[in-house]
Amino acid sequence: MSLKGKTAVVTGSNSGIGLGVAKALAAEGADVVLNSFTDTDEDHALAEEVGSEFGVTARYIKADMSKADECRALIEKAGACDILVNNAGIQHVAAIEEFPVEKWDAIIAINMSSVFHCTAAALPMMRKAGWGRVINIASAHGLRASPFKVAYVAAKHGVVGMTKVAGLETAKDPITVNAICPGYVLTPLVEGQIPDTAKEYDISEDEAIEKVILAKQPSKEFVTLEQLGGLAVFLCSDAAAQITATTLSADGGWTAQ
Repeated sequence: MSLKGKTAVVTGSNSGIGLGVAKALAAEGADVVLNSFTDTDEDHALAEEVGSEFGVTARYIKADMSKADECRALIEKAGACDILVNNAGIQHVAAIEEFPVEKWDAIIAINMSSVFHCTAAALPMMRKAGWGRVINIASAHGLRASPFKVAYVAAKHGVVGMTKVAGLETAKDPITVNAICPGYVLTPLVEGQIPDTAKEYDISEDEAIEKVILAKQPSKEFVTLEQLGGLAVFLCSDAAAQITATTLSADGGWTAQ
């Protein structure tokens, strides 16, 4: 398939899942807009690298996903948004009674409210263009809960709910809205946690992966960035035109339990 002529805006995409998905879309010919809350030479250089690697137009636009006006401004500055990937997210772990209020507010804003604001700004563009794809990067935690992750689980459940509503509201348009729900993904951030986890439990790194990090993931394998990118590309294809308002799990069997 080809996404040539389409513009994809991917929030939180200067590393990890967002960057992996942006590269997968660019590989299919989509022009891409990368985003994060920083505005460094490295951010803009990364966009140039993606553009030259895949022969597409790639730009970096700074926008703080905790701020409603900046979320909406990101879409406006992009100028076009045929594919919106709501990926930006943060995490904090603590018991409910000890959970810092500012962390709750930030996680709800970045992980959930930004999805609403970016989608609200993008849908009119998609309707005008006569085609659109909204892909929300939720989580297995959008379908299941874990202790000490109250804000993250609440936000991701909210993203799944928003996905259903937006999918229903666009059901008669040539627009689909879906949520990808990954389990544990092998991102640079997770890779960095493996040695620390092994040290904390006084076990090998292989044991730390299998028994601690991937304890809930029956496959005992990480989801890869390439797999998530491929799933996003599929959701943009004609074959996925009747897949909308739903979740697609990539979690090695986690949510089957």
